Amino acid sequence: MEFRYLGNSGLKISEIIFGNWLTHASQVENDIAIRSVQAALEAGISTFDTADTYANTAAEVVLGEALKGQRRESLEILTKVYWPTGPKGHNDSGLSRKHIMESINGSLTRLGTDYVDLYQAHRFDYETPLEETMQAFADIVRQGKALYIGTSEWSADQLRAGQALAKDLGFSLISNQPQYSALWRVIEAEVVPASEELGISQIVWSPVAQGVLTGKYLPGAAAPAGSRAADEKGGANMIKSYLTEEILTAVQNGFVPIAADLGLTPAQLAVAWVLQNKNIAGAIVGASRPEQVADNARAAGVKLDADVLAAIDTALRPVAEFDPAKLASPAGRPS
Repeated sequence: MEFRYLGNSGLKISEIIFGNWLTHASQVENDIAIRSVQAALEAGISTFDTADTYANTAAEVVLGEALKGQRRESLEILTKVYWPTGPKGHNDSGLSRKHIMESINGSLTRLGTDYVDLYQAHRFDYETPLEETMQAFADIVRQGKALYIGTSEWSADQLRAGQALAKDLGFSLISNQPQYSALWRVIEAEVVPASEELGISQIVWSPVAQGVLTGKYLPGAAAPAGSRAADEKGGANMIKSYLTEEILTAVQNGFVPIAADLGLTPAQLAVAWVLQNKNIAGAIVGASRPEQVADNARAAGVKLDADVLAAIDTALRPVAEFDPAKLASPAGRPS
């Protein structure tokens, strides 16, 4: 496993991060989830990402149980706040001081830890003054409940405004967690340059484009049984925009052969590709089976030559999304 600094901080995280969105306490049984976490630890992964909203708080419980007995100082545990939790009442979402303070306490209890290494604003909250949000995060850092603060899916302008307030309050934003893959490149034009300027790294989710870059979805064919695209409760709606004839053909005819030539699986190549971007500190991978974790972890430390990167760009650029406007937080708090 390779490790990278997160933003302009002294914190190192593993290049491959284990995430439990859509899996723990939802798609897979708890025993499989726990075995997947063990497989991550055996592969050298030290960084684990979750959120209070995953399975309506239950995913944090499963992760806490899976990490019980591990040396806490050897782990980096990341969680988030914003989306609705609990009974989803009028104050159960957003980035108000009330919701943030209640949420961090709940997350710590469920995870079975005194602190999280990184606490992330899961989206930007247009309904709460940014000053209120950043003051709450500053207080959480001072209380020792979170060591560092990050964001998720914030725009370049939002990152600049948030970092200015954070610095005034005596801390820094060190990370942003956007979607990023060879098929979804919307952060490249604005978010990455702003982040480099501000000392912020990206922790990216969906590096295999919801599984499309694994090559398992074939043009003109039905989705494989048990896949995300076949599961109406597990993300089928999110993946459907990728399941076009044009995208699937480009993956099969262009991307998959490149992986084969390199002796990598398509998933390994997809993860390695995002890690070539120097602003990316880590790539989050999920797993419904323990063996998937070990497979994805082999992408750590892979170096891709310029001609390989050019070949991937030629194959996928025509079907990839680059529009920065596609990066957006909800205009109003969800309920």
